[in-house]
Amino acid sequence: MTKKSLKVAVQMDPMENVNIDGDSTFVLMLEAQARGYELYHYGPSDITYDEGRVTAFAHPVTVRREKGNHFTFGEAEQVNLKDMDVILMRQDPPFDMAYITATHLLELIMDDVLIVNDPVEVRNAPEKLFATQFVDLMPPTMITRRLADITAFRQRYGDIIIKPLHGNGGAGVFYLKPGDSNLGTLHEMFMDMNLEPVMVQKFLPEVVQGDKRIILIDGEIGGIINRIPAKGEIRSNLVAGGLAEDIMLSDRDREICARLKEPLKERGLLFVGIDVIGNWLTEINVTSPTGLQSINRLADVCLEADIWDAIERKLA
Repeated sequence: MTKKSLKVAVQMDPMENVNIDGDSTFVLMLEAQARGYELYHYGPSDITYDEGRVTAFAHPVTVRREKGNHFTFGEAEQVNLKDMDVILMRQDPPFDMAYITATHLLELIMDDVLIVNDPVEVRNAPEKLFATQFVDLMPPTMITRRLADITAFRQRYGDIIIKPLHGNGGAGVFYLKPGDSNLGTLHEMFMDMNLEPVMVQKFLPEVVQGDKRIILIDGEIGGIINRIPAKGEIRSNLVAGGLAEDIMLSDRDREICARLKEPLKERGLLFVGIDVIGNWLTEINVTSPTGLQSINRLADVCLEADIWDAIERKLA
């Protein structure tokens, strides 16, 4: 029997900004194209709801691993997203009201098309908040807007990390020692930025040895890398200058993954990247997980193929 050629729409950021050596969405598109799928590209601002129809102004697209020439658009058309077989929701955060609105619109067509990840569960599981459902796996953590509570937390734990609740890529992450006088100023800055609380965590000195990114595919372990912070940094994100290295899964890593397996499967969160520092789970990334290309190079695997295999099983 001839395998069906799937129609795949990718909701993502502009193609011209893609880093073809590091972007996970790009290799997912390459693998889809190699399987003979039809690819369409559109951005979150291209979605329209019109009298019950959810459409997108989308370009047919072909991709290639050529720097400066990595994609070609066909003529844009108004596509009824119900006609797709798969939609990949892959735009980067911030996880703001625009992001949430996109999940509501995609939710309307969930009975007709497989959306990865499930938009309802993406909306319900922003990475830093979702992890709080597994409190025994996390380092000591506080979520608040109150300076007095943050001050009390620092008195309890000494060195702390403060970061935006819905940030990404290591942006806005600050490390404060007990005698640091910048807490008040930082608090003012965060409070002036938006109405959201901040996340405060006990500083984990193990971060100098690396922050592990583990890819979970339909709840199963796909691969792992260790991200080492650059000299003088505590942020290990690759986009912030972290260095990727190969590493073996520890018993604690496997324990954490085992705890997450069924909750992720039940929620339809097929492609997830979790962050582990030392023995502690710090984030569960469900919006637009990254790390595929780094793991592929270090472990000689093809995680994008594993993801599409899992998607095909879901469709079957």
